[in-house]
Amino acid sequence: MFGTNVGGIDRVVRIAIGVALLAAFFLMPGFGYRWVLVVLGLIALFTGLMKTCPLYSVFGFSSCPMKKG
Repeated sequence: MFGTNVGGIDRVVRIAIGVALLAAFFLMPGFGYRWVLVVLGLIALFTGLMKTCPLYSVFGFSSCPMKKG
């Protein structure tokens, strides 16, 4: 499917943002667009855990260190 294109720091930031957005969903019950937090949180968490970002693939970008050889 997609190759690995999300590096270490990028991955940690995505996972942290994903967890924070999912936590905000539960901590902000009065927020009208709570479902947006879930969608964005799941996308960030999924891309961080799977080490791949479809948008990075489309634009030919990678935050992984270059392989030697």
